[in-house]
Amino acid sequence: MTSPENHIFTSESVSEGHPDKVCDQISDGILDLYLSADERSRVACETLATTNRVIVSGEVNINKNKDSVTNEKIDFLIRDIVKKIGYEQKGFHWENLHIENYLHQQSSDIAMGVDEVTDKKEQGAGDQGIMFGFACSETSNYMPAAIEYSHQILKSLAQFRHQNNSFFGPDSKSQVSVIYENSKPVGIDSIVVSTQHNDDVGNQEVREKVKSLISTSIPSGWMPQEKNILINPTGRFVVGGPDGDTGLTGRKIVVDTYGGAAPHGGGAFSGKDQSKVDRSAAYMARYLAKNIVASKIVDKCLIQLSYAIGVSRPVSIYLKTNKGSDIDINKLINTINDIVDLSPAGIRKHLMLDNPIYFDTASYGHFGRQPCEKTGKFTWEKIDLVEEILSRL
Repeated sequence: MTSPENHIFTSESVSEGHPDKVCDQISDGILDLYLSADERSRVACETLATTNRVIVSGEVNINKNKDSVTNEKIDFLIRDIVKKIGYEQKGFHWENLHIENYLHQQSSDIAMGVDEVTDKKEQGAGDQGIMFGFACSETSNYMPAAIEYSHQILKSLAQFRHQNNSFFGPDSKSQVSVIYENSKPVGIDSIVVSTQHNDDVGNQEVREKVKSLISTSIPSGWMPQEKNILINPTGRFVVGGPDGDTGLTGRKIVVDTYGGAAPHGGGAFSGKDQSKVDRSAAYMARYLAKNIVASKIVDKCLIQLSYAIGVSRPVSIYLKTNKGSDIDINKLINTINDIVDLSPAGIRKHLMLDNPIYFDTASYGHFGRQPCEKTGKFTWEKIDLVEEILSRL
């Protein structure tokens, strides 16, 4: 019987070659290009991709090294991203792309609210909005099981494709349905994978290879029954990518976060610099939630932060833990406020978000990734607040 404790929950992921993810990677690649020239660049870049055509638009503001970010560099970057993803198909080929660039100067009204930093005024949020962070003890990286294994299946598929002269194309999707008993994941009920492939390969060959990759991507003993492993259920998947379906930046926000296991504030991440709290505050909320769960005082933690444009401090903070937890929520919120500066400037400094670190976030999720001290990537995945949290509770 289905209940809050005993149920099946499903999440999906999409590969780096999915049309929307192609666009996310281009938008974040352009963001990194500007940040490499000027760490205080302001960027809000949107991308559209369709048959042999990529269109970029949005607002930018750069003060240092203005001449170093040229249309020619952006053109080269776009083609290089598409090439590395693996698109050399008739309908979408890095060499044959027609690229249109409509990036323009950021509004001075927005810049005034988010850039002015004086003794009397701190950097304000780049927009109003609500942002959520979540963590749970279901997996070793504190991510919900369904989205974690959905990502892992597609990572294995992409790795095999890149390392072998395989029959797989870049575009693929996965879906994993996890069985919960007593609120704990205990197995997988079904898996769906749709993957682009060459025209000359048979369905059975695709199925067997995908199954072998699935088996290396999920816990031992969790393989579903044969009838519940659905590979390319429509039969064939030859035409894919932006040639088969137009892509847009920011259409996979649930894939980017927690697979539907936690709320999403609605704002997309890719193509936005750290002054946009859609991105930076969501990263901070994840960072806090992960450290709280890593402290072992709760099994799940959901945090909501809300902001107003041009205002530096959160309008509100909401925190919820798993059922049965006896933790003092108000004390935990006060602890968060004491140990972390939740202003946009404070978040930027603490997580080092003014570095060109964003391209790698644009596929296979922004959370549950491995932080890298050398490059400064995925700083919001670090677990370095545990001792301080425990000392204050």
